[in-house]
Order: sequence, then C-alpha cells, then structure tokens
Amino acid sequence: MSTGETVSFRASNPQQQALMRDGQPALVSRQKSSLVLVRPASRQMQANGRPVFVVGINNLGKQPVDFRVGQVEAVQHAAGSDFEMKVVTYEMLVQEERNRQVAAALLTGLAAGANAYSAANAGHGSYTTPSGRTGTFYSPTAAVIAQNNAAAQNEAMIAATVETGQRNMAALEQAVIKDNTLMPGEWYGGQLHLAPPVASESGRPKTYTIVITVGTDRHVIDIAQGPAGA
Repeated sequence: MSTGETVSFRASNPQQQALMRDGQPALVSRQKSSLVLVRPASRQMQANGRPVFVVGINNLGKQPVDFRVGQVEAVQHAAGSDFEMKVVTYEMLVQEERNRQVAAALLTGLAAGANAYSAANAGHGSYTTPSGRTGTFYSPTAAVIAQNNAAAQNEAMIAATVETGQRNMAALEQAVIKDNTLMPGEWYGGQLHLAPPVASESGRPKTYTIVITVGTDRHVIDIAQGPAGA
C-alpha cells in the first residue's frame, strides 16, 4: 500500500512567489513575456507514483510564443547528483491506455468465451431414480434461456469495456498538456506527468526541479515531495 505524499514549492528568485490556492500549495513564476502557475493535480501523491502537476501559462507579450512539451526538463537532486526525470507525454499516456484496453479486451474475451461455453453446455443434466437407475436428459428450453442470458452478459461486458476506454481517452485528450502556440494575452494549461522520483535516503523529502520554457523565458520550479503531515 502506497503512502500519500505532499509537495511544497520554493521560490528560487524574486520573480517567483510560493502561495496556497484552495488549500493546495502553488507557485507563480513571472518572466519577461510569460507567467507560469504550477500546483499539484491532487492533494496527495502516491509515494512511488508519478507526480502530476497542473501547469497554467499566460503569454504576457505582444507576439505569439510557443510552448513545447519536449522542452520541459525535470531533474531530481539526490546524493549530491542530478538525475533526469522523464516527462511522460500525452502520446506516451495514450499508448499506455491503448495497451490497457487491449489487455482489458483480452480478459473480456476470455470471460465472454467462458460464458458462451457454459451456455452451450446448458440444458444437459443427469438423474438418479429411487431404484438407483441413472441417466441423462437434455432440456432445449433451459439451453435457450442460458444462451440468451450469456449473450446479454457478453454484450454488456464488451460495451462496458469500450465505454471505459473511450472515457479514459477523452480525459487524456482534455487534461494532459500538449504543444501549443499562445497568442498575446492567451492562457493555456493542462496536466504535466513526470516519471516517479527515486526514494531519498533516511526518508528525507525528495527534491527536484522542473524547467518550463515558454518562448525564450525559462521558469525554474523547485519542488520538495515528502510524507503527508511530515
């Protein structure tokens, strides 16, 4: 069972401010032509899970600026060294979801096959008379009822699997941050997923830095992640 962890932000320069928004820590970073807000996507993170942050970007300039997910950098600081934390892109998350859907479809197919097999053998039975005589019988009515029930159950299972997959894909499409050109004054944002940081020594908070580039601006976000309530 994973232990919940929380994060805190540290302002690394005078253009940043660490604050609380709706009971959650957040950081505002302002550079020459852009403003970036960062907060955790949930009140607690799984100790061994991927950190997920909500990033909001505002173009303060008079020209369009580009944000590219591929330019986001994340580095963990541990044991006197720096280690890259991979940014998990929208495309990676979609591929993971597709793999999950394939696995779910296989399991659904196995369950549907088992239902169909059971239904095919329904209606068959055996009997023993008081005198000890035994025999077998077949009931076409019982077989039809079982087969109809199995077909309905299989259809419902498959429909639920498809619906869950479509819902998960739609959530990724809406929530995860992607490459975007921001017009002057425009806000854009979404979820930024990172690879899990490695555990620190002696249970100390894990520290890492996210660098978010917007046009020519570089926003350096310092984060500490540790056990909730510590």
